[in-house]
Amino acid sequence: MVARGTRARLARLAGLGAGAAALMTLLGGCDVGSAFKGFGWPENGITPQANRMYDLWIGSVIAALVVGVFVWGLIFWCVVRYRKRGDELPVQTRYNMPMEFLYTIAPILVVSVLFYYTAIVQTDVDRTSKTPDVIVETVAFKWNWQFNYRDGIGTDANTIASTLGSSDVIPVLVLPTGKRILFEETSKDVIHSFWVPELLFKRDVFPGNIRNQFEVSSIDQEGSYVGRCAELCGTYHSMMNFELRVVSPEKFDQFIEAKQDGATTQQALTQIGEEPLATTTKPFPTKRDVANFNSTSGE
Repeated sequence: MVARGTRARLARLAGLGAGAAALMTLLGGCDVGSAFKGFGWPENGITPQANRMYDLWIGSVIAALVVGVFVWGLIFWCVVRYRKRGDELPVQTRYNMPMEFLYTIAPILVVSVLFYYTAIVQTDVDRTSKTPDVIVETVAFKWNWQFNYRDGIGTDANTIASTLGSSDVIPVLVLPTGKRILFEETSKDVIHSFWVPELLFKRDVFPGNIRNQFEVSSIDQEGSYVGRCAELCGTYHSMMNFELRVVSPEKFDQFIEAKQDGATTQQALTQIGEEPLATTTKPFPTKRDVANFNSTSGE
């Protein structure tokens, strides 16, 4: 009897160990997200930080599904195993120490593992350096964007080139691949939110003296990517878009030089062989005229 109980305990411990090993493997980067469209998370991130956040999300969802399937299996097993058979009740067990140990310790282990990986990824994603290669001041206002290329960090730095959006022209933020880029964000009026889905950063832009910062260690892929305001900020919030244009470092240097020589953003983009206007979004119709304010026909 003692040997049988020992074997049962060893089997349960082996099962827990196998489950923990499987969970670690899943959280370690088993990429099944592409088969399920990222489980709702944006795919195709273009920075190391974006890829790390994506991997954390996929691992967390898989871990949750594993726990869910295990719990559902126990529920259905109990339904079948202990269903009513005549008028005789099944054996009533008052205490089950292995089971109580399992449903007490297992959630703590799962939460601890998820907390550990979340803390590691969050610390890495939020890390900034004192010497980034490119510094961009992102200025939000109702309902557009201004991007200032700076020669240093903080309010005492100087703007060396700038791009300003308008109701007629979508602002294009030009950045290089392979460079460490620091974003400094501020608002002229209300709270906005800077969001490029492929960067997987969605950071609030606050008015006043608050300058929200985040940094990407590199952008790994050239191309055009739509950017949006992700904070409800007023009438034209949904149309407050911009475009991120990622180019080679050589083209980026040429772009900045052209801007410093007095070229507009569109002229500078043309000089480096890029489309002068945004390709991922278009200007919105403001409709700011008399007919938009409840006037009747004939007035």
